[in-house]
Amino acid sequence: MGVSLMPGPYPFGETVRILRTGPSPGRDPRGQPLPGLDESFDVPGCVVTPRQESPAVGGSEQQARDTVIVGWTVYAPPGTVIRTTDKARIRGVVCEITGEPGDWGRSPFTGTRGAVQFAADRVTG
Repeated sequence: MGVSLMPGPYPFGETVRILRTGPSPGRDPRGQPLPGLDESFDVPGCVVTPRQESPAVGGSEQQARDTVIVGWTVYAPPGTVIRTTDKARIRGVVCEITGEPGDWGRSPFTGTRGAVQFAADRVTG
């Protein structure tokens, strides 16, 4: 059986903060774009699961069996709008949204909306 998630918010889930900046209102006297307004918001009731980096087969990392957590997969409640330009603060760590967020759509069995799934990788450097 595959993963089956009931529609959120999930009562035992956690809050993820989506860090979003609005469009630039214009340019400063030097021609640099002015920062947009802060449009960040909290998304309560998310399921957050760690994603790990797969070590190279036969490499020293594999022999040492080190697991490196590179980010998280987040299942947000139905209707949550996530943009690829957003960042997410998960457990105090700022992450980039990687790839396109996926909406699970409606269940053909129950008609209920599914989760909005997205990957978030730690910002390095």
